[in-house]
Amino acid sequence: MRLDKWLSNSGFGSRKDVKQLIKSGAVTINGTAVKDGKKQAVPGEDKVAVHGEEIVYREFIYLMMNKPDGVISATEDNFHETVIDLIDEYFQSFKPFPVGRLDIDTEGLLLLTNDGQLSHSLLSPKKHVPKKYYAEIDGAVTGKDAEAFSCGVELDDGYVTKPAVLEILEVSGERSKINLTISEGKFHQVKRMFLSRGKEVTYLKRMKMGRVDLDPILEPGEYRELTKAELESLLASGVSEH
Repeated sequence: MRLDKWLSNSGFGSRKDVKQLIKSGAVTINGTAVKDGKKQAVPGEDKVAVHGEEIVYREFIYLMMNKPDGVISATEDNFHETVIDLIDEYFQSFKPFPVGRLDIDTEGLLLLTNDGQLSHSLLSPKKHVPKKYYAEIDGAVTGKDAEAFSCGVELDDGYVTKPAVLEILEVSGERSKINLTISEGKFHQVKRMFLSRGKEVTYLKRMKMGRVDLDPILEPGEYRELTKAELESLLASGVSEH
C-alpha cells in the first residue's frame, strides 16, 4: 500500500496534508525516513511511524450511531444534515456510509462502515437479518394486529410483508406503545404496515439490528465504535466473511 494512502486512511488529513508531512521527514518505514508518498508498505509486516509513534493501518471502521430526528441517512446532501456530518474527521477519512436507511424523522440504531461486504450481507433479502423497532402509535393496537403481522400484511402497493413479531407494550385509549421486529426493509415499511391496519406511527426508533442492540447511553447524534464482541456477533451470524 502506498504510504500516502496509509496515512490519509489513518486520519492524517487531506492528501496535501499528508504530502507535506512526508516531505518534512517525520515519517519512517521500519525506522528509515521516507519522503516519497508513493513508497509502498505492507500492513502487518512493515512498521510505519510518524514522529516515532507507530501508526497501525486500519482498513475498516464500524460505528454505532443513535441517529437523531431531522438528520438523513446519506453520505452527502445539499439541503439536510447527514449522519456523516455528525462524525469527526478521523472517521470521515475512511469514507464510511450508513448500512441501510432510517427515515429523516426516525431515530435510533444506525451502523456506519466502509466495509461493503458486511453492509451488503446485512441488507441482503436472503439473510433475513432482524431489525427491532420501538414505536408509538395513534390508535389502539390489538391482538388482532399482532396476529395479522405474524402472518404478513398487504401494503398499499400490494406487497405482502414477511411475518413480523409485534409486542404490545402499552395501550392507553387511542395511543399505543409497541415493539416490532421485521426481517426486511421495504420503504417506510413499519409506517406502512400500521397504515394497513388503519393506524399511524407517530414516533419510531430502531433498537436492534441483527444481534447488535442500540447502546442506551448514546444520546441522539452520539456514536461510538462497535466493541469487539458486537462486531464478532455480526460475524457469527454469518453476515460477513471477514
